[in-house]
Amino acid sequence: MSGRALVLGGGGVAGIAWLTGVIAGLAREGTDVTGADLLVGTSAGAAVGAQIGSGLPIGELLARQADPALQNRELVPSGGVTVAEFAEIWMRLAEDNDDPAVIRRALGARALAADTVAEAERRAVIEGRLPRHEWPSRALKVTAVNALTGDLRVFDRDSGVGLVDAVAASCAVPMIWPPVTIDSVRYVDGGVRSVNNVDLAAGHERVLVIAPMEDPALEAGIAVVGDRGGRVEVIDPDGASLAAFGADPLAPSTRTPSADAGLAQGKALAAGIARFWNRDEPGGS
Repeated sequence: MSGRALVLGGGGVAGIAWLTGVIAGLAREGTDVTGADLLVGTSAGAAVGAQIGSGLPIGELLARQADPALQNRELVPSGGVTVAEFAEIWMRLAEDNDDPAVIRRALGARALAADTVAEAERRAVIEGRLPRHEWPSRALKVTAVNALTGDLRVFDRDSGVGLVDAVAASCAVPMIWPPVTIDSVRYVDGGVRSVNNVDLAAGHERVLVIAPMEDPALEAGIAVVGDRGGRVEVIDPDGASLAAFGADPLAPSTRTPSADAGLAQGKALAAGIARFWNRDEPGGS
């Protein structure tokens, strides 16, 4: 069995900032989880996984989220649906179908038909989020979903797909952002399958999941990891973090408060996470 995996879930630009803050808070209190043997990133988590893989110190990555002077340009969605409308559509589909693949295909079809910003314009934003545009040498899995078939696609450095395109695909929220074209295939957000895709970390002894949003597939994913002998710890937002996210986690204005809230939460949780993460190291329990 392999060692440790860090699973980073979806949650919009607020989620990117919060994830970064949590990881920075853990590190400030002596628990650096960025050295995980595997990074699994979905949507916001794909961006953060790529940022961690860039080699920049976590303090610098935090500053890029918390300091308005260092923040990258983000788009405000236009032409598509709102976050609330997207959630309502997804909920209605789930009420009418008990087959997740059918739901994924339905969301993909709506994404292909939606009137959103141009794909190239959106890709430029993703490019600006990433300090490096090459895949890291370490293990990083980035998730996306085929908009036509609903099948999961996992990108890594051996997939023959550029990092920017992979992260853009993983962040392509249906009906809000345009599907991403890779080798003539259109892809949407990996969160359509699972907000975290925890099962991709199966085979690792310890799996830390940092999950900005609720994930109906979380328990099933944890069970898959457990079936392979792994243990899972989950960090999800506390009340202050949820307040920082506000009603629209895609709003660029959420970045500074979400980064600050994540930092505070990470610091508060660090001792407990250290016991889980470092238990086989000297001084661990």
